[in-house]
Amino acid sequence: MKNWKSILALGLLIWGATILQGQDIHFSQFYMSPLNLNPAMTGVMNCNSRVAVNYRNQWGSVLRSNSFRTYSVSYDQRIPVGRYDYFGVGGTFWGDKAGEANFATLTGKISGSYSKQISGARKKAGYLVVGAEAGLAQRSIDFLNLRWGTQHDGEGSFDPTLPSQEDRFNRDNFLFADMAAGLLYFHRNGNKNVYIGGAFHHLNRANQSFDTEGEEDPIFTRWTVHAGGEFPTSSGKMGLLPGFIVMRQGPSFQVNAGASLRFMLDQSKDSYQAFQLGLWGRVANKLEQGYLTDAIIASTRFDFNDLSIGFSYDINVSQLKPASNSQGAFEFSLIYKICGLERRGVYCPNF
Repeated sequence: MKNWKSILALGLLIWGATILQGQDIHFSQFYMSPLNLNPAMTGVMNCNSRVAVNYRNQWGSVLRSNSFRTYSVSYDQRIPVGRYDYFGVGGTFWGDKAGEANFATLTGKISGSYSKQISGARKKAGYLVVGAEAGLAQRSIDFLNLRWGTQHDGEGSFDPTLPSQEDRFNRDNFLFADMAAGLLYFHRNGNKNVYIGGAFHHLNRANQSFDTEGEEDPIFTRWTVHAGGEFPTSSGKMGLLPGFIVMRQGPSFQVNAGASLRFMLDQSKDSYQAFQLGLWGRVANKLEQGYLTDAIIASTRFDFNDLSIGFSYDINVSQLKPASNSQGAFEFSLIYKICGLERRGVYCPNF
């Protein structure tokens, strides 16, 4: 009975977070999904163009085939302007599907940025970047798969033949426009670097209600603050990469913080190979009051020349772990950069 209560609590929490609060997707490897993190990250790279792919699967230990699945694909490139500055252009497509009712979101966006050097030279310089994005999204749900409170007989049993409440809604999918803007500052001195950025998503606060005849339900604006850096040892064989991200969206608040250790395997003129091990923590607020440690995140990443592959696993440590058996989510990330002839030396941190 205790286990079933935990599962029920898990379902209610997930349903409330996605349906009622409209909380956005998130990746534990936020640093491997630059355009989803901040539109000012568009084109900020040490090559000419970049492809990023992310996949996340959450709550599979409880929901099995109905686990929460999130995927994202993005492409961006930088365009030199003058002697030191850059334009960035890019596009992102991501999708998310949650639970038995197939509550889904599909989003396509285009983004742009401008990077202005405000101090220093090429290998020791500070840049200020401003970015913006705009796009179109679709939300949908299968009301026939929902279980309503009116379909419980009051004795602990569910009867699907009892009346549902799906007639309260007059559409099961809709399109809406979405806009965001962001800022980023970074400073690089040789192999040392620091950066800090911020973004506002859902600036236009589009209506999210499945009932066009009722009151509008505008999506909460989400603000994000993120920062990090890289601090190599004197030998250059190892480096510490701390980082954090803070997000607030309506009543939902979340912090991811931690660090990775980078081990250099090869850093010759024609080859770059590195391996990372990381440990991160995620803290979120309770909907009523207080905070909880939601997960401990173990991550790894391998860099081979212009290809980066990352994997992470969320270990659930909240009160939901009796139902989840401490299993949270796994993520796979891939970034491939295309450098070509125009490189201009070192420009920014290796995100």
